Amino acid sequence: IQKDRITFVALVVIMMAGWSAYQNMPQNEDPGFIIRTAQVLTFFPGASPERVELLVTDKLEKAIQEIPELDFVNSVSRTGVSEVYVNILESETEMRPIWDRTRRKVERASRELPDGVVGPIVNDEFGDVFGTIVTLIGEGYSYAELKEVADQVRNELLRISDVAKVDIHGAQEERVFVEYNNARLAELGISAIQLKNILGARNILLPGGDINTGDERIVLEPSGNFESVEDLRRTIINTPGVSQLIYLEDVAHVYRGYIDPPRSKVRSSGAPALALGISLREGGNLIVLGQDVTQTISRLEARYPIGIEFDIIAFQPAVVEKKVNEFVSNLLQAIAIVIVVMLVSLGFRTGFVVSSLIPMTIMMSLWVMSIFEIGLDQMSLSALIISLGLLVDNAIVMSESILVRMGEGESGLDAAVASAQELRIPLLTASLTTAAAFLPIYLAESTVGEYTSPLFEVVTIALLCSWVLSLTMIPMLSARFMEGKSSAQVQSFQSGFYRGYRGFLQTALRHRLWSVVVTVAIFFFAMMGFGFVPSIFFPAKDQPTLTAEFELPIGAPIERTEAIARQLDAFVKQELTVQNGRAEGVTNWATFIGQGPPKFVLPFNSKATSPEYTMMLVNTSSYEAVHEVIPKLETFCLENFPDVKPDIRSLLNGPPVNSPIEIRISGEEEDGVFQIVDRVKDKLATLSGTKNISDNWGVRTKKLAVQINQA
Repeated sequence: IQKDRITFVALVVIMMAGWSAYQNMPQNEDPGFIIRTAQVLTFFPGASPERVELLVTDKLEKAIQEIPELDFVNSVSRTGVSEVYVNILESETEMRPIWDRTRRKVERASRELPDGVVGPIVNDEFGDVFGTIVTLIGEGYSYAELKEVADQVRNELLRISDVAKVDIHGAQEERVFVEYNNARLAELGISAIQLKNILGARNILLPGGDINTGDERIVLEPSGNFESVEDLRRTIINTPGVSQLIYLEDVAHVYRGYIDPPRSKVRSSGAPALALGISLREGGNLIVLGQDVTQTISRLEARYPIGIEFDIIAFQPAVVEKKVNEFVSNLLQAIAIVIVVMLVSLGFRTGFVVSSLIPMTIMMSLWVMSIFEIGLDQMSLSALIISLGLLVDNAIVMSESILVRMGEGESGLDAAVASAQELRIPLLTASLTTAAAFLPIYLAESTVGEYTSPLFEVVTIALLCSWVLSLTMIPMLSARFMEGKSSAQVQSFQSGFYRGYRGFLQTALRHRLWSVVVTVAIFFFAMMGFGFVPSIFFPAKDQPTLTAEFELPIGAPIERTEAIARQLDAFVKQELTVQNGRAEGVTNWATFIGQGPPKFVLPFNSKATSPEYTMMLVNTSSYEAVHEVIPKLETFCLENFPDVKPDIRSLLNGPPVNSPIEIRISGEEEDGVFQIVDRVKDKLATLSGTKNISDNWGVRTKKLAVQINQA
């Protein structure tokens, strides 16, 4: 207080440190949590689900079950594909050694798998979030030409410093097809196997050695491999009994095409497209990333010819920027409200002193948060907003105590020092008690606890910063600006309000038993009132975005999935988009066929490649329009595609949840498990509010069994 110039310099340093931390702090929508699930993907082309389970899935599961940190393992065996999901106990926090051990177990088990198996592939990068999804549409362009443009765009985006990864979705793998006629081959006396061997023997790279001239060594590179489709067409075919040269094009139709059937496709607002998912590097600033991506896309749009169009389907930087702006707005509103209230109740000087605590505490909190590597996200911002109403209490108590002492005749310095000495422990206790209310969230050993832990961390930091400033800055400002305040200027405690309050306290103290009874009764009725409050731990995000997942029966070909997706696109375009005078509705959307979109928000789990699955990522004009679109889209699906299971919902907060209620049933006998499942599903169907009751086994599908007579 006596050397206030040094104190003011220290406060300015804290303010600058907080502002610098705010400018450089990582910004994201969600605080993040440890992903404790890995996928082991194995391909066994042509094998039925039973053979995949017996020969691949079961062997991998047995090896994975040896991991001591394992919580449970679940798998899906489909025609030609085995998906094994490894789920680790939530008490584990160091995942890298566990995933390395998982890879070693899987590698050991892979030696027992049958020939022809591709994999197994261990994917433990479920935590990568591609917060920005850009679709690339090219009217009149082939998939190969679109892919070439997408590769160029990806190279440009990877030059942005905050970009960690760019994935391309919906690209069609190119193939060269050789279609032959069996009758023509028989006429020439060669078989399909011989034709295959001829092509395989030609398309090889053989070392040609080198020539030493004495002065230099020259490498020989012989020709032989196919450089183009024309080279393949001009391949010479050796045919017995035919004297003339026969080329491959004489006996087969050779052309370039795409893999058939396709594994996945992407459509943007009803048009064929490719999708680029852009992820943020660790510690990066999502808002800065959004600005750089927007500038890059604008520059590329001007470079490419007419017909190449970009459409932003998911853009999390805008969501984060909105939340940060709302926080700044709340901060300014809080300062304004405190100033007005203090001016009315305590006068200009006290109002100025108390309100100064809020921006200083926020800046100091941001500085301390940067030291502990806590970024700005919806949890930390929510904690700061919660703290705005709590941290001002310390300043009010301190300034009021100093004001009362000064009114009793003490000097500003003595009143400030005495008040700080008297209140330092009570204010610390009050701050820690308030912070302890959030401690159970932090101590929860679960994914939810990790997700919500910034609430406790940031509230505690803000309250302790408020306590420090209340014992230093507030006494200094009070002594400087309130010095010489006479007792006549201090509000008298003999007004009508204070006399009434004093009488109420005296009555409560005289009837202590009744006071306790009334207090308990109020508490009891308050607890009863909780029954009328909707119970949901994580509310939905207030974003104008929804996800619509559609699952066809197992075994449905991707051609039927794509046909249904086209009908859904047409319905959305005709009935739900913002057009023809419709004020609210869908603005744009992307449809992912055969595979889910990249993980665009942390609570979303993307589905693996599956021909009977499609998903729409839909943006609407407002959050209210989401609740209008969902029932219409769901009704259209149920009325037109009764065998399709729709799952349409707005975006959720918190860790990913597939269904609000999930029941796991296991047993040794397959038929017995099915009987129990049917009884459970029938029981659930009788409950009000339930819908989309299904199981992850799926209905039984058809197959043709060919019984070969070996004799």
